[in-house]
Amino acid sequence: LVSATMEAVAGCATTKKTITSGSGSAAVKAGDTVTVHATGVVKETGKKFWSTKDPGQKAFTYQAGVGGVIKGWDQGCLGMRIGEVRELLIPAHEGYGEKGFPAWGIPPMGTLNFTLECLKIA
Repeated sequence: LVSATMEAVAGCATTKKTITSGSGSAAVKAGDTVTVHATGVVKETGKKFWSTKDPGQKAFTYQAGVGGVIKGWDQGCLGMRIGEVRELLIPAHEGYGEKGFPAWGIPPMGTLNFTLECLKIA
């Protein structure tokens, strides 16, 4: 279901909103290998720091729910279905924290706004 407002992610300060509903019976669960398109923006500056849709980039594949990516993303992706587009608002302590990620232009204590599109669940 499409969400009009941000909703809590279980066990996190991260919030989520479904922009486009997915389909099928498979939903992302911990341990699944997931392929997504992702675009990340620093909320405080509005600066895009990464997008798999940019020229020369490709979809991102990772293992969900096991700590291989930042916590807000790791937990915020759970339950997504193929074709679903979900927005995540990730506070700094569930993102890159006090150090930020200077190479990508993410400042210390930067809030991250990710848009994820679930392409494949394996």
